[in-house]
Amino acid sequence: MHSALYTATNAMLTRCTGGSCIKSWGMRLMRTKGRRRAVVAVARKLAVVMHRMWADDTSFCRDGLEVAA
Repeated sequence: MHSALYTATNAMLTRCTGGSCIKSWGMRLMRTKGRRRAVVAVARKLAVVMHRMWADDTSFCRDGLEVAA
């Protein structure tokens, strides 16, 4: 699970052109703390969001994620 989250987050931060609140937060971390630490931090944040969705049995809502982050 860890490697899948790391790979997905790395692709999100380096390859995706769309913007999001989490991506911009990760890009700021990348400038200050380095790429590896930023990818791990964003992967952890995504894991927390996915776990909450699973525990609450809710669907993904991008607008809700933007406000909560």
